[in-house]
Amino acid sequence: MTVSATLLVCAVVLVAVGGVLILTRSLTRVLIGVIVCGNGVNLFVLASAGRAGLPPLLYPGVPHARVTDPLPQAIVLTAVVITLATTAFVLAMAYRSSQLTGSDFVPDDIADRRVVLRAQIAAERDELRKQHRDEGPRAWRDERREQRHRIRAERAFQARARDADGDLWDDVLGSDPEDAR
Repeated sequence: MTVSATLLVCAVVLVAVGGVLILTRSLTRVLIGVIVCGNGVNLFVLASAGRAGLPPLLYPGVPHARVTDPLPQAIVLTAVVITLATTAFVLAMAYRSSQLTGSDFVPDDIADRRVVLRAQIAAERDELRKQHRDEGPRAWRDERREQRHRIRAERAFQARARDADGDLWDDVLGSDPEDAR
């Protein structure tokens, strides 16, 4: 079985570009990434079929080695339908997001920040316990207090992030007082 190197290179490039686009925060780019990645996967499947041969109808006297395998073509047809359905779903999400927020940009989720913060806090506490295992719980009281202050500061930051209006200058530096405007 021989495989075209050009077909494989095109498939790799399409899947790589589609994967990068899917990982962005803009739903329009995610939509384009799904389409491009789907086309790249279809090229991979077609490349696995090998060279074109005779039609897969078994006529008398046709050797089986020269007949094209119809399975990769059926898989590609199924993949086209799945890509179409996924494209319609992401398109509906992007349209609804643009209706609700006026943008197709997906912001950070506050709950995700909390999960990461909890994991970091648990890891820091475990590390403190290991360091001060022999000394008793009073030995690392000051370090625990520092950790609590950092947690409160992070929670305050998250509360401010919920109130952010999307203006980066005002969100980072704080908005001007009403008197100065």
